[in-house]
Amino acid sequence: MSSNIVLTVEVRENTGKGGARAARREDLVPGVVYGGKEGAVAVTLRGNEVRKALNTGNFIANLLELDHQGKRQTVITKDVQFHPVTDAAQHVDLFRVTEKTRIDVAVPVRFTNEEASPGMKRGGVLNIVRHEVELNCPAGAIPSEVEADLTGLDIGDSIHISAITLPKGAKSTITDRDFTVATMQGSRAVLVDDEVEETDAEAVEGEGETAEGGED
Repeated sequence: MSSNIVLTVEVRENTGKGGARAARREDLVPGVVYGGKEGAVAVTLRGNEVRKALNTGNFIANLLELDHQGKRQTVITKDVQFHPVTDAAQHVDLFRVTEKTRIDVAVPVRFTNEEASPGMKRGGVLNIVRHEVELNCPAGAIPSEVEADLTGLDIGDSIHISAITLPKGAKSTITDRDFTVATMQGSRAVLVDDEVEETDAEAVEGEGETAEGGED
């Protein structure tokens, strides 16, 4: 998915920790562009542009454009290192792509139709095993999310990746098993109610057997 973000880059001559620190002092973010047929290139990005891009929420796992002296190149952000205290971007890894380049990317899972889940109506709790699933898909068709439908999900049921409809051209990077995305668990109150119902049912059965025995 394209984010319409354009970042101005300059080739970074001074590499290494010293060069990176010098760049940050000038409100530049050091980074590297790699992938494709060309070699890796050390670059700097403008700090204000990176901050603005991060604030959009579309900086990672979306197509971006780099502008170097009027020439543009399509990339995808593979990794961002942040300062442990200030959360400022410290380094960015950018991977060259075309819209047809297939890449692995983590995509958020959105759970829908809670009102149609019998388990939720009974007070069950949705245990999310994976908030994201890793998909392999074309760089130009990265989904913003995938949907997991809770319709009919009862306590004790699970949602597996096979139950989620993936966008055209996308597939799970895990292919050796139908892994679990979420489970519906009973809350303590629900479990207690179930135990009480079972005990009452057993008591009724026991009374019936005693009555039959008394007739004999």
